Amino acid sequence: MGLLDWHRKMVLIRKFEESVGALFTRGLAPGTSHLSIGQEACAVGAVSALDSEDQVFSTHRGHGHFLAKGGDPMRMMAEILGRSAGYQRGFGGSQHTSYPPVGFIGTNGITGGNIPVATGAALASKTLGAGHVVICFFGDGASNQGTFHESLNMASLWKLPIVFFVENNLYAQWTSVARSTSVESIATRGAAYGAPGVTVDGMDVEAVQEVTAQAVNQARSGSGPTLIEAETYRLTGHSKSDVKTDLYRPIEEEKAWRRRDPIRLSRDRILAAGLADEVELDQVDDEVQAAIDEATRQALDSPVDDPSSALTGVYAARGT
Repeated sequence: MGLLDWHRKMVLIRKFEESVGALFTRGLAPGTSHLSIGQEACAVGAVSALDSEDQVFSTHRGHGHFLAKGGDPMRMMAEILGRSAGYQRGFGGSQHTSYPPVGFIGTNGITGGNIPVATGAALASKTLGAGHVVICFFGDGASNQGTFHESLNMASLWKLPIVFFVENNLYAQWTSVARSTSVESIATRGAAYGAPGVTVDGMDVEAVQEVTAQAVNQARSGSGPTLIEAETYRLTGHSKSDVKTDLYRPIEEEKAWRRRDPIRLSRDRILAAGLADEVELDQVDDEVQAAIDEATRQALDSPVDDPSSALTGVYAARGT
């Protein structure tokens, strides 16, 4: 798989997220949603470095990670819309989606809540000799949580096969990383626990893939975890309710990052290398848009499950 394939996957994520945003605007989706527009190179570059049996643990902003790992756009869309064709029959929604058969263990609505769970999965892989690597995505805000520090310490101490991947989009909701984080580079925190820390351009899919592949190889060889900090930027608000991004993000800052849109960068690189021409790349856009339109139509045609089934699969231990 190379740049053309990665470009198509990034376009798929972008078109999917744009469709999700439009559906929320029309009042057709319940709950909330956090789009990853602008962060596609992180998802595609990192996940493309994994084998099929490797596991991905994601965040509240996890649609792109799921699609990169092989998630079906229609079933994902149906889940977000609360429809029965979804992966969890519509009960999980955007923040609680999982499909272990493709190695996507799940999204998580708690900031930093997925980090110790992913570390436990890496411990299980090592203990059972399963041989797979775990990659755990989280944001800059989660790197200030105790779960991050405890997990990185244990993973490094026990040489667990895990990659900690920080998508540093500069803002934890509305608070800039400069106001919340004591170090200039989150990657430097790896050294405190004896783990390599690497910073990469999170808008460059090839750079992300290369760095992640090295970290995955280290983890698979038994040398322990790597902390990767991908410097990226979400080109939308924090969530569907955050539309006035200029209230806390300087307009010139946004303009500068938009010039480094990962899909724009990959498109320019493809053209410069002669891997495809403008017509072929426009065709990719059209094909992906048509696929997302059809996935959205099928998802909307799927019924909402009977509310009486809400407790199906819910268990509680009875006290003695």
